Amino acid sequence: MTVQTRPPRLQSAEGEVQQPRVFDSTTNPDALRAPQGMPMAMATRDLAVHYAAFLAVRGVDLAVARNKITALIGPSGCGKSTVLRCFNRMNDLIQTAQVSGKVELDGVDIYAPDIDPVEVRRKVGMVFQKPNPFPKTIYENVAWGARINGYRGRMDDLVEDALQRAALWDEVKDKLQASGLSLSGGQQQRLCIARAIAVRPEIILMDEPCSALDPIATLRIEELMQTLKSDYTIVIVTHNMQQAARASDYTAFFSVGSQRDGYLVEFGPTAELFTNPVDPRTEDYITGRFG
Repeated sequence: MTVQTRPPRLQSAEGEVQQPRVFDSTTNPDALRAPQGMPMAMATRDLAVHYAAFLAVRGVDLAVARNKITALIGPSGCGKSTVLRCFNRMNDLIQTAQVSGKVELDGVDIYAPDIDPVEVRRKVGMVFQKPNPFPKTIYENVAWGARINGYRGRMDDLVEDALQRAALWDEVKDKLQASGLSLSGGQQQRLCIARAIAVRPEIILMDEPCSALDPIATLRIEELMQTLKSDYTIVIVTHNMQQAARASDYTAFFSVGSQRDGYLVEFGPTAELFTNPVDPRTEDYITGRFG
């Protein structure tokens, strides 16, 4: 199958109309615009994931810029959450999962035989779709991860700093011994972010972190992401295209092949992808023609 690919500009500097270029439906180099002139936190090379005999996602080449927010969007089943879980080897916990290709963190392949996945997860934290605080106090929710990782500093200071960074301190500072489960949904999600921050990761992964939240709580999370990116690299999976457009610096659009195999269609700066997409499949998706 082939598709026609629209260039970002239809006219050259001399005013000549450019003809559409034709690419195989899964390979479109003009639509993959990696960040330029900035350090990369993570990168994938020909990443593919099988669950037993089922190919979930294939051929993903993606570069994640440091201290930026990268959004992964696409229809259900396109593999975006599978790709996200590759970034901290969460797929290792699925018995049938098989990962091929490379996923590099600071230039090191995290799937190399000598790499400890637990160490990877210390550097790459994760916040899940539904808030999942531990059935412990607010204080212990934040302190637990740091404690089991051997933190030797002042725990009170660490807990306060993490809650401050998660924009939750002012709301809970007088009830740190209350259960984390007593908080509202939005507060619980920010508590989970504080828990991730407390182990001092380099990267924070967020798998649809606002899908169970109301619009006000969603806005708080988006505002928090903008604050956090000065210290952390953030990768977010979202079904909310408005959220991707508002909150991210770069966006990757995935789609689904005829065999239900996911693949990367287009990647680039968010403003360009949403206002002037290169690939017509991207335009069809963001304008609601499918998905």
